[in-house]
Amino acid sequence: MKKYILLLILTSINLSYSQVDPLDVEIVRDNFGVPHIYGKTDADVAYGLAWSHAEDDFKTIQQGYLAGNGLLSKHIGIKGAGADFLTQLIESKETVDRLFNTLDSDFVKIIEAYSQGLNKYAETHPNEILEKKLFPITPKKMTAYSFLQLFIANEADKLVLSIINNKIPRENPFKDDIKGSNTFAFNSNKTGNNETYLAINTHQPLDGPTSWYEAHLISEEGTNIIGATFAGAPCLLIGANKNLGWAHTVNYPDKSDIFELEMHPTKKLIYLVDGEELKLEKKKASVYVNILGIDIKIKRKYYTSIFGPTLKNESGYYSVRTPSLYNIKALQQWWKMNKANTFDEFYEILKNRNLPGYNIGYADNQGNIFYISNGIIPVRNEKFNWRNVVPGNTRDNLWTDYYNIEELPQVLNPESGFVYNANHSPFKSTSVEENPKENDFSKTMGYPTYDNNRSTRLFNLINSHDKIDYATFKKIKYDRTFPTPFNYNYIDLNILFELEPNEYPDLKNLIETIQNWDRSTDADSYGAGSYGVFYYLFGKKYFNFLPKDKVATKQMIISCLIDTKQKMIKDFGSINVKLGEFQKLVRGNKEIPIYGLPDVLTAMRGVDHKNGQIKVTHGESYIELVKFTKDNTEIESVISYGSSDHESSEHYSDQMEMYSKFETKKMTFDKNDIYKNAKEIYHPN
Repeated sequence: MKKYILLLILTSINLSYSQVDPLDVEIVRDNFGVPHIYGKTDADVAYGLAWSHAEDDFKTIQQGYLAGNGLLSKHIGIKGAGADFLTQLIESKETVDRLFNTLDSDFVKIIEAYSQGLNKYAETHPNEILEKKLFPITPKKMTAYSFLQLFIANEADKLVLSIINNKIPRENPFKDDIKGSNTFAFNSNKTGNNETYLAINTHQPLDGPTSWYEAHLISEEGTNIIGATFAGAPCLLIGANKNLGWAHTVNYPDKSDIFELEMHPTKKLIYLVDGEELKLEKKKASVYVNILGIDIKIKRKYYTSIFGPTLKNESGYYSVRTPSLYNIKALQQWWKMNKANTFDEFYEILKNRNLPGYNIGYADNQGNIFYISNGIIPVRNEKFNWRNVVPGNTRDNLWTDYYNIEELPQVLNPESGFVYNANHSPFKSTSVEENPKENDFSKTMGYPTYDNNRSTRLFNLINSHDKIDYATFKKIKYDRTFPTPFNYNYIDLNILFELEPNEYPDLKNLIETIQNWDRSTDADSYGAGSYGVFYYLFGKKYFNFLPKDKVATKQMIISCLIDTKQKMIKDFGSINVKLGEFQKLVRGNKEIPIYGLPDVLTAMRGVDHKNGQIKVTHGESYIELVKFTKDNTEIESVISYGSSDHESSEHYSDQMEMYSKFETKKMTFDKNDIYKNAKEIYHPN
């Protein structure tokens, strides 16, 4: 009976939308299981994307939506409580309800169709449903998840956590960008021919809600794009169509603020703003814990002030404010970016100013290259230090306006012929002479000024060549060598290479192995293996005790080397360990040695695995390399595992070997080739 009621609800919700006919949608799976989705309309394609992604990973899509709608703890218990509390604290549902009519009607059709596809999949695969209360999926539930995701992307969740833990940072925390991302583009000034190259090389978790899913979307309404998206998104978030392409990397301007409220000395829940008495609005969030098989609802208080969501801790009342709290149009903007065909169209879409963050690296078939540190950046009062907690007792701090896109750091078609970003300063994005100038931008925008290992290495590699052909472009993308000296932006370990090995007889061989290392993080490198073990141990045992300047002391280095030697002998029986013996790419029962370490261009980061090893969880994930000419667009790509999240699928891990060998697969826009070489063709029903 319960199953029948669920199916009835799912069917009824579909009838309330403009219906997509599944016969108007065709999913063409290639030899790697990548879906090429054809439809008459963009809505048809959104339906097909929902269906194909659900076939490959319905579980992750649901987990994201559960978190975005305050239901994750109902599914997994206390582990989901944090996400559920957060989505209620920022009032995702209420905000989406209030702002939903600001979305374009054309885009609403897209998310209606995507919802319809998911609901139809759930109707025909009821055993895969994680939590019945989530269904039916609606456009508003989809948008609520996006709302939560972008709040987290703005790192505002970290500010919330700091309030809860009574550890509010009085200075913005030092940026630890070890997970990284890269993008770079070259036009004819650098390639020396009529070709333009774009590297799409984001570094994301290899699994989970923010891992990449590759697809090709084609409609008769002008969509034709190859790229990748996150679970639950109705369009692609990075990729290339026949005319242009873009990549994202995470950027670090000041996108979120904490306000310390001035509470009335005697009146409860009254705070003072410019001498005016205002009352905090008191609310309660509900999360679930499971005790002896019974769901127990637990409630936690929170508040809202004119500055934003508010929490109380031992020190007082604090509000968090970030632009993503006041905008739900990010997915709509990405959908429009999918359909842009010229730089002018693309830039006009950026002017909508709906993506709260992310650098953009861009290239097109007209030879344009472009970089922007994109975002919704508040215009703040210059009198205050926004790197610290700011007073919440004056409307002088209540920002409501944002910088226009034209006012953000950006570079279009520099004479150097290149743009690049590796999560570092936007003031280092092309040649030294043509970079955006730091003094042209308000300090309240909070842009970083640092380089890191990846940006340093990338800049040096680009400038080591007068001209860069496509083979060299690929070689640069797959570079896996640290610069000399190290240039981490979050730690200085260079004293390791200044030690005199003879002063430490018991460590001499280990020190020499690391010091003689060519700094290349190949899987078969002994130097990279020794340094990798050292690096991870240092992170676990010593990182939190670094001096304020983040420079590791000699004592720390020596202590960690002793730990490193002990671990290598204990776990591997030798101090001669290749990186690929220590670090594995793991998917199900398949394990293979893998290259890379944090903050090389081919970045990898892992967690404890077994037998002293680590397995990679973040880093090189979806890679898309694009070559534009006047007449053609060529794309090659690879992903860390495969297109399916089901262990029983042949596409669960079928790209791992290619990925580990720096190989790619050719992608094509040619419909005849796609159908000719198709492994499977079907309608989503």
